[in-house]
Amino acid sequence: MKKFFLTVQKGTKSSNFAALILRIGFGVLMIPYHGYVKLVEFNERKDGFVDLLGVGSTVSLSLAIFAEFFCSILLILGLFTRLATIPLLITMLVIFSVHNWELFGKYELATAFFIGYLSILILGPGKFSMDYLVFKRRR
Repeated sequence: MKKFFLTVQKGTKSSNFAALILRIGFGVLMIPYHGYVKLVEFNERKDGFVDLLGVGSTVSLSLAIFAEFFCSILLILGLFTRLATIPLLITMLVIFSVHNWELFGKYELATAFFIGYLSILILGPGKFSMDYLVFKRRR
């Protein structure tokens, strides 16, 4: 399991470039209108945020901010890429649940994010990442 999460395969130039585009694209798309807005409006949102996991709305909002803002930054940097996608995938599953598992139509953006994050988890960070610089000796 550790090998899966902390190794970077060499791949081809095109697969490495595709991984870079996916990581930066999905990381940048998540931050401004999802993670950053929640972070800035934390006090206004904390009492009314959905408490699906039963841990309280403040903790649920904090977990969403962690995933949508901080894990997206890790994704952009390509640092702990596969580990950073897990909270993002879980967040998308929570969103599906909140919206009665409607995967298309009004809520298809969450579906697109889920597919993107799942692709990044499977593909890995690629050579153009901090993971490659940090963990390349462990291949």
